[in-house]
Amino acid sequence: MTLRASAAAAALAATALLGLAPQAAAAAPVAAAPEPQPRAATAENRAAAAQAATAPDTLATLSRFFAREGKVSPAAAQPRIEGEAIPVHHLSPDFVAGKAGAPVARLEFLASRAVSSDGQQAALWTARTETGWQVVNIATGDDEFRYAQLGAAKLPGGTVFREPQIDAWYVAGGSRVLPLEEDAVRAVGAGGTTLGAYRARVATAYGDKLPGSPYAERGAAGGYAESGAAAGGAGVPWAAGAGALALGALGAAAVRRSRRAGARA
Repeated sequence: MTLRASAAAAALAATALLGLAPQAAAAAPVAAAPEPQPRAATAENRAAAAQAATAPDTLATLSRFFAREGKVSPAAAQPRIEGEAIPVHHLSPDFVAGKAGAPVARLEFLASRAVSSDGQQAALWTARTETGWQVVNIATGDDEFRYAQLGAAKLPGGTVFREPQIDAWYVAGGSRVLPLEEDAVRAVGAGGTTLGAYRARVATAYGDKLPGSPYAERGAAGGYAESGAAAGGAGVPWAAGAGALALGALGAAAVRRSRRAGARA
């Protein structure tokens, strides 16, 4: 598995941190605690995310982010935000637990596409924190946008979501769950599966690792990966809102997130 680089802002001034192992993070205070995210991305939420993504400080951070490997200078990066922020959903622990009426996925953050002058792309993850909507992470590539488009084409009106424990993307609608990439195909087959069968699979895989479980109370890091999955590509099994995915509010650390890039290591 290759790695998808992501960084919280202040870490970009200390680029040595970018070489840390996947689980590594600087012991810096978090500027804003994670908050439960809204159930749906309203027009007001999108406007707040757009404001955070286009703030001068965010654009300055993006300039350093795009320049971190020397492909372009910070002054020449000239990052811009393209299009509207899109909702990004992850597998819901309530669905895994079998709670009545729980949707298969919950909103984790809104993603804004950032592009540099040399064509590099990144996703700004914006989430609601206790101090308002803020950018909580920057991740290379365009996964969020690409899978949103694929899902809309494959199952119009469905919910595109990620199963972060195995980095798999799906689209769900009605009683079906359909795969959008190779990890999802391995999990549910090329033709997808029923919602009930998918629930049974994730309940077996993650049911003992939900919030409040002994696994979670031990503070077990690494997230759950099904047997045979590559080690070292994980985080906590269930983040408490998108702010937990990075260090929140552009804190001072660099982290890495798994990314698919054609061939897998």
